Amino acid sequence: MIEQLVIYPLITQMLLAIVLMFFWSRIRWQRVVSIFGSLINLGVAIWLFVTVWQGGTLSIQAGNWEAPFGITFVADTFAATLVLLTAIAGVAVSSFSAGSVIPARLKFGFFPIFHFLLLGLNGAFLTGDIFNLYVWFEIIIITSFVLLTIGGEKAQLEGAVKYFTLNILASIVFLTAIAVLYGLTGSLNMADLASKVAAVENRTLVQVNALLFLVGFGIKSALFPLYFWLPASYHTPPSAVSAIFGGLLTKVGVYALIRVFTLIFEVDPFLQNVLLAVAVLTLFSGAVGAIVQNNIRKIFSYLVICHIGYMIAGLGMMTEMAIAGAIFYLIHDIMVKTNLFMMSGVIYKIKANHNIRKLGDFYADHPKLSLLFAIPLFSLVGIPPLSGFWPKLSLISEGWFTENFIVIGAIIFASFITLVVIIKLWGEVFWKTGEKLPEVRNFPYFNKLTNIKKTQMLAPIILLSIVSLYLGFGAGNIQNLAERIAFELMDNQEYINTVLSK
Repeated sequence: MIEQLVIYPLITQMLLAIVLMFFWSRIRWQRVVSIFGSLINLGVAIWLFVTVWQGGTLSIQAGNWEAPFGITFVADTFAATLVLLTAIAGVAVSSFSAGSVIPARLKFGFFPIFHFLLLGLNGAFLTGDIFNLYVWFEIIIITSFVLLTIGGEKAQLEGAVKYFTLNILASIVFLTAIAVLYGLTGSLNMADLASKVAAVENRTLVQVNALLFLVGFGIKSALFPLYFWLPASYHTPPSAVSAIFGGLLTKVGVYALIRVFTLIFEVDPFLQNVLLAVAVLTLFSGAVGAIVQNNIRKIFSYLVICHIGYMIAGLGMMTEMAIAGAIFYLIHDIMVKTNLFMMSGVIYKIKANHNIRKLGDFYADHPKLSLLFAIPLFSLVGIPPLSGFWPKLSLISEGWFTENFIVIGAIIFASFITLVVIIKLWGEVFWKTGEKLPEVRNFPYFNKLTNIKKTQMLAPIILLSIVSLYLGFGAGNIQNLAERIAFELMDNQEYINTVLSK
């Protein structure tokens, strides 16, 4: 049955994590199995995406329990796209980890936990049940906490405590919201909830319930004013961990917001104003935070926060073209942010420092690497015709059409600050003459690594840079994809019929 394809990405990651546990002390084999298994998972994700693109939404009921009583998995175009992006990022980070993460950390089970994290991400994208979305979120939190603390350094533990505390708070709010929703409707199946929530007479209670979901998912998405955990934690683990965190973890919260507020809750004028206000403040606060930082990974962490605002602005405007702009930006941001954190890891391997004030000479010493790193950096800014330009254009156009001029101003402000930050980073790290730092004894400098490890670190950066270039120069294709996703989200009858007819 073709419907079973929906759970293949979950089975692949679960089996991969289990197999890796049998190679716990064999680091070389862990690297090989992780990379090879990630490539297999990429093939499965492509298969799922092509099947959904050509044939429409797929759904399967676990245990053959009819919806809405069983555990439902659904792959529409939105979910299939995110599973594919997760697989691409998974291949890249798996290879980068093999070359960059030191053996002492790998011996603590890095690769099995990494693939359990990818399992949680895929589960969150494919579940059709609001309670099981919570379960997958918990798997993500537990595995990401372990990845944050592997190595046991003081900064890691401090960042992990902040990360875990705020995300547990988010989970409590999320679980409370689920309980209220179940009390109102007697259902947890998202397709079933679409009609049952609309039939609830107490609209005030529905609105309060929607705000609870906004707070719960807002913490996980690092929205204003709930973002302080992110810059306190994302710069502490190895760059490979920061890459998968910066690229995908906050996007799960964005996915959940988009899914819930297009499928279950009607976005009334009050909720729309709340979303737009949060988006504007997220854009401003993230941009201001980035411009005052000197640590490369802290700069990227604040830019993660800032650029979440673009996606929430598209959701808040709640038109088909605005949603399409948010989806396009989501696709672009996953690839670019993953790449930027890997790039910061290579810079650290070469220069042994994350402080841009203490760096320099990078272009003079490594001109080819500098040109490679320019692709994700200036894609992030959105210099035409690179990938960040097109979704911003859609969002600004739709902001003008809907007369959300404050949102337009915030988007332009955040884009300008991003440009300033990247120019500052480029000038400090790549162009200026840097001070010669004393060599740290036993530090694993890039030039001391084997050619295999160098390839394992640089190949994924090249891969994601090519993907980013395609997103920019093939923007028409990505726009068509984003518009199809937006259409399915705004007119969700196919999703509902596919789930409830099984």
